[in-house]
Order: sequence, then C-alpha cells, then structure tokens
Amino acid sequence: MIPLSWYLILSAVLFTLGVTGFLVKRNLITVFMSIELMLNAVNLSFVTFAHLWDPVKGQVFVFFVMMVAAAEAAVGLAIIISVFRARATLAVDQIDLMKL
Repeated sequence: MIPLSWYLILSAVLFTLGVTGFLVKRNLITVFMSIELMLNAVNLSFVTFAHLWDPVKGQVFVFFVMMVAAAEAAVGLAIIISVFRARATLAVDQIDLMKL
C-alpha cells in the first residue's frame, strides 16, 4: 500500500509546477493549463485527506472543485478565443485589453 504522504508530496509538486508555469510562462494557453494543474493538485489533496478522514465530505469538495474547473475551462477558453480574435496574439505581455 502506498503511504498517504506520497500523494501529498505529489500534490505539492504538481501545485508548485502549476505556480511556476503561471508565473514564468508568457503564453495565455500555458497560463491557463497551469491554473488547471493547480486545481488538479488541490483535488488530489482533497482525495487524500478524504481517504484518511471522511470519504463523503472529501468527495463532495472534489466534486465542487471539478465543477469550478469545468466552468473555468469553458469560460476561460471562450475568453482566450475572443482575445486571440481581437488581438491576433496569445502573448500575455502584448495583450492590453484597456486599449483598442
């Protein structure tokens, strides 16, 4: 059986990779994928703690995080497509939505 601490270490590594990608990358798609990676790392932590304490509460939290991630994916991709159509670039540094 795999110890629960390994799952938490994996979750911390995934979250750290997501934060690093969010702060370092300059492409809007990569930033979006980094946010999704952070949400999945939090989901892994919730599942780990649910296995340790109360399975129902942890699974409810995971379900709500998955709902937020699905809504964020739909809205985020729509925003990315509209930004690309308006600006013809996905570079975060070159996007200035306040100027037309």
